[in-house]
Amino acid sequence: MRLITLVIAVAMLMILTASPAAGQDPNYSREGADSCLSCHEEELVLALFKGSHANPNDPNGPFGHGQLQCESCHGPSGKHAARVRRGQERPAPNAIFGSDSVTPVDDQNGLCLNCHTSDTGFGWHGNDHDSNEIACADCHTSHAAQDPVLITSTQAEVCFDCHQQQRTQSLKPYAHPIRQGKMDCSGCHSTHGATSDLQFAQQTLNDTCFDCHAEKRGPYLWEHAPVAEDCSNCHDPHGSNHPGMLSMRGPMLCQSCHSQSGHPSVPADGDGLASGTPSQFMLGQNCLNCHTQSHGSNHPSGSRLMR
Repeated sequence: MRLITLVIAVAMLMILTASPAAGQDPNYSREGADSCLSCHEEELVLALFKGSHANPNDPNGPFGHGQLQCESCHGPSGKHAARVRRGQERPAPNAIFGSDSVTPVDDQNGLCLNCHTSDTGFGWHGNDHDSNEIACADCHTSHAAQDPVLITSTQAEVCFDCHQQQRTQSLKPYAHPIRQGKMDCSGCHSTHGATSDLQFAQQTLNDTCFDCHAEKRGPYLWEHAPVAEDCSNCHDPHGSNHPGMLSMRGPMLCQSCHSQSGHPSVPADGDGLASGTPSQFMLGQNCLNCHTQSHGSNHPSGSRLMR
């Protein structure tokens, strides 16, 4: 009698492990993931078992003990997994993920946020991605050994699917090492939302730049006002055709604020400016030849940012 009881207990444990919802809710499939894999044998689905979502040792994961496996994310899909008579169309799963899905984006994201609330925080709600109805599955690939958007070398390609202008800029001669796989977009932007403009990782653009370029932070005895105001006054952070990712070459960049009239390097003769049509550009070709401390100077005689 004890042996029979033990056999029945083991059988029930196997059933509950394979399909925790069986016997509890008829809307769920009877065999859990086994029902899904009997049809879905493609590589994209099987790659799930190489990643963290199918980790059976994670009690909070979809495949942890007592969890609902595939239906933890795709919802109760018993009708989808059931037998279908010839000629009848198979009902879709309760939830389908991706940009071409008929499942509303809010419903898709709500399913993800059931587990990943701490990964987004309050900054997600109302931010640019949320306002534009970007689904989590538009950026994240859960059926993968490693999610490409979480890997530095592949993240940018995911972002560039939408941000085409930034892709073009990153291919210019002078750019951050994104296309070399040494830097990712989330190094500067908080993709799940922030209280700053353009979802910067820090509160301002300058603070974000100073995370890497700490030597430009200051404070300086002689401050260069445009630098203190905003780095993008002079630099194109996503890429430029000019050295240092400058938005224009010197002296044009400097002369967009500073008039060249009366400058010592403007062509001149004894009567003042040279006759004819003097060049509006400096003879030295670049202000930085003399004004080397363009970000600011701590030298007592550095008021001209020359030392």
